[in-house]
Amino acid sequence: MYSNDKNIEKYFYYWLNAIFILISAIIIVGGLTRLTDSGLSITKWELFKGFFPPLSSTDWNNYFNLYKQIPEYKLQNFDMNLNEFKIIFWWEWIHRFLGRLIGLSFLIPLIFFTFKKGFNKMISFHFIFILICLQGAIGWYMVSSGLINRLDVSHFRLSLHLITAFIILSLVLWQILKIKYVNEIPNQPIRYNLPSIFLFIIFLQIVFGAFVSGMDAGKIYNTWPLMGNNYFPDDNLFFNLFKTDVLNDPSLVQFVHRNLAFLILFVFFAITYDVVNKRLLKFYRITIILGAILLLQIILGILTLLSGAQIVLASMHQISSIALVSVSICLLFINKTKIN
Repeated sequence: MYSNDKNIEKYFYYWLNAIFILISAIIIVGGLTRLTDSGLSITKWELFKGFFPPLSSTDWNNYFNLYKQIPEYKLQNFDMNLNEFKIIFWWEWIHRFLGRLIGLSFLIPLIFFTFKKGFNKMISFHFIFILICLQGAIGWYMVSSGLINRLDVSHFRLSLHLITAFIILSLVLWQILKIKYVNEIPNQPIRYNLPSIFLFIIFLQIVFGAFVSGMDAGKIYNTWPLMGNNYFPDDNLFFNLFKTDVLNDPSLVQFVHRNLAFLILFVFFAITYDVVNKRLLKFYRITIILGAILLLQIILGILTLLSGAQIVLASMHQISSIALVSVSICLLFINKTKIN
């Protein structure tokens, strides 16, 4: 009986790690779908039918004809041929396929482990599954915003879709850490709850990163550290930061995104100072790793900006954000538990 329980826990741990990898993959593919302007290539939700790609020329033409009805084709891609359409279609199809795969890969083992471990021990995982289902609906809510009167999806809905993905990723990682480190005894923490503040600002930065991506704001002011000839964007006034439509202004959104990076760096220095000053040895390794990833993220952000949001650099910038969030979650977990 003990051996069986031990095997169940091992499989449970492997399952969560596989889900974490799949969610990371869909975030990366989702970013590439956005960067290649592929997100509106499939104009129907097709929850079940869309599980398989087009298998005949008739199927391909049907999808292409549906795409021809939306503003993105009529006003921007009117000279696109079928072969060019297939390129953007595959990005969106892979993105949706991964979403379906995550749903099934979570649901089927969830049922099994609920039967083995009991519902009470699995409540948090049922909540995560609800979020995964909700994320699918949010994805369609985002896509639908670009099918009628717009050339692109709403950057607000895009940010909601992205931040929900990172929330799910973080919840799964937290459960992995709870299994890996079972001794949840209060430890001497970093003061002022700085890891929580750090993670909150990281999530806020992800939201503004989605705004930048959604409005193609990374393709303007491709200079650093100045925006044109000044620290503040040349085409704006400072008091515009306090207007109600500030989040619809690409240059102001890019300005906020840039300066949130400085705030993140400042909070990291505060964390590092507290760790070193109080000789919190348990935090040394995670702080060094976090600093290295943060430095990489900043460098990639600058290079992405200078390149005018070149696809490879922009994708690497998003991939490093997954690493940054993950290590930030680990820091927060260590700050709340004793790691032997």
